[in-house]
Amino acid sequence: MRRADRLFLIINALRGRRTALPARQLADTLEVSLRTVYRDVADLQRSGVPIEGEAGVGYVLRKGSEIPPLMFSADELEALVAGTRFVRAFAGERLAREAQAALIKIEAVLPPDLRERAAQSKIFAPIWRDATQSQIASMLDGLHDAVLRRRVLCLDYRDVEGRASTREVEPLCLSFWGGSWTLGAWCRHRHAFRNFRPDRVEACRESGETFTDTVGRDLRAYLDTMHRHYVGLE
Repeated sequence: MRRADRLFLIINALRGRRTALPARQLADTLEVSLRTVYRDVADLQRSGVPIEGEAGVGYVLRKGSEIPPLMFSADELEALVAGTRFVRAFAGERLAREAQAALIKIEAVLPPDLRERAAQSKIFAPIWRDATQSQIASMLDGLHDAVLRRRVLCLDYRDVEGRASTREVEPLCLSFWGGSWTLGAWCRHRHAFRNFRPDRVEACRESGETFTDTVGRDLRAYLDTMHRHYVGLE
């Protein structure tokens, strides 16, 4: 976890408390050492954040230092919790970590009744990843990075009938369709848009080339094509 995120979470964990929050509880929540908590709190105090207390006793925000709560309805909050759980279960490892960090931040600034509602949500997406699923999650991170950085990829791919091919593609987006991820891309071999399932990618490597948006083969054109023809996986 980034230090800036820890400092944010420390401040918001103290929000609205009438009794001191033990440093050990902060350390357990943030998954850091007690020494790290002591150092972070001291840095916040030196920066002017009105935290009172000391090591071995606990910490509170000085009275009058309240942060306004986020204005989520109970249903909005449940949607956020459910979405976060699905990202943790099905997305790549990086997005899963960031989704969890985002949820911690949201819960940290919620009023007690909504925080309790979040904890009691009955919509789950259990994280039961075997070796193959972990490998796909790792691949999703690489594909996502290639999409963001517009890096041309070379894919060793097997279609639904098991036929092997090597494709050079311009990755445009990742989509989650009915239980499976697909990479939406412009295929230079077929000169057309294609969808590739990561679980059928046997090898993925960067060509060393980047691409730029081109009218007719960019993300907007891809989405228009998928809207017209729905999705046909190779």
